[in-house]
Amino acid sequence: MSITRRVFLRNSALAVVGTAAVPSFLARAAMGAAQPGTRNKRLVVIFQRGAADGLNIVVPHGEAQYYAMRPTINIPRKSVLDLDGFFGLHPSLAPFQPLWQQRQLAIVHAAGSPDPSRSHFDAQDFMEAGTPGVKATEDGWLNRALRKLPQPSQKSAFEAIAMGPSIPRILSGVEPAIAINNINDFSVGGRNPKASPVANTFESMYDHSLDTVLQGTGEETFDAVKMLKSADPSKYKPAPGADYPKGRFGDSLRQLAQLIKANLGVQVAFADIGGWDHHVNEGATEGQIANVLHDFSQSIAAFWTDLGDLGEDTVVVTMSEFGRTARENGNRGTDHGHANVMFVLGGPVKGGEVYGRWPGLDQSQLYEGRDLALTTDFRQVLGEAVARHMGNKNLNEVFPGYDNQPGKFLRLLG
Repeated sequence: MSITRRVFLRNSALAVVGTAAVPSFLARAAMGAAQPGTRNKRLVVIFQRGAADGLNIVVPHGEAQYYAMRPTINIPRKSVLDLDGFFGLHPSLAPFQPLWQQRQLAIVHAAGSPDPSRSHFDAQDFMEAGTPGVKATEDGWLNRALRKLPQPSQKSAFEAIAMGPSIPRILSGVEPAIAINNINDFSVGGRNPKASPVANTFESMYDHSLDTVLQGTGEETFDAVKMLKSADPSKYKPAPGADYPKGRFGDSLRQLAQLIKANLGVQVAFADIGGWDHHVNEGATEGQIANVLHDFSQSIAAFWTDLGDLGEDTVVVTMSEFGRTARENGNRGTDHGHANVMFVLGGPVKGGEVYGRWPGLDQSQLYEGRDLALTTDFRQVLGEAVARHMGNKNLNEVFPGYDNQPGKFLRLLG
């Protein structure tokens, strides 16, 4: 069965690894990847799949109703990592506290999709497409965001990458993207009969490349993959203090840091983490939510430390399809809700602040009498990252049907 390079790039699991020894042509590519006087900027999007409980993640400990509605799963005031006297972090988010104090981390509460769906599948699809309520959208907003970015002088096959076995909805579209599952699973050596069929196919396509997007980079890219692979990815050493936890999410962010540090021209990247659908025995300071929050925050903090100075040109945004009910249910868990919380981390971020209007948790203030009400559309946060950080001002194409004007930005990015 024949296969085109574009289809291959969208569906294969390519893996590469960073190393301190960067070949000269990669250094030239990195220098030429930005317009004169600018540096390569990056946007990393992290999806918390399963509908994270924003009220137990960034706790409104200054609101009495929070404790009244969650008698067994609330985060006690004495355990909350206070931020501003009203909001505080779940104790498992301790790795985020220094980032907040250094004003590199901002929080947007009561944020999310305005669509009322409580279906995981539909809500995730809407957020990845960037068109809530519209199922006919064919591509993802992060792919569309690539179209009008400031063009580098030399294209890179690694401009858009997804950490996982296949291209997710958010990166699907006409712009090339690569899925990277595990750097140790990819074998290079097209003429080696023992090499994987994926590697052979990939190299064959590059050797005969006529694709204008990749023209002139095919041989160099594959040479880079060969060199970086030969450096033995298992011996990669993260920066001092970058303590990645074991597990899929930590591994994904460690590999992403390697790619970025290898100067391969990464502009947008996507990773996800599951385990947030806590209908039964959610837990409080300990238990299910505490465990996944520890993995979540420690992985992101390690990634940030690992980037070092490259963090100055990097913005990380987190999102989840919807939040949870304000009240706990009869199984000491929470059900599908509405508004949620988003984290924004990065060098250009005006951190140390909780953005967005807090709607309150009194009965009259709840959405449909049960959920945290939405006051900030997720596209407002993402639009600011795309326009102000990445330089794509055509937000009407990235988020069609949404009036995302600069005057509506939260001003959380410098």
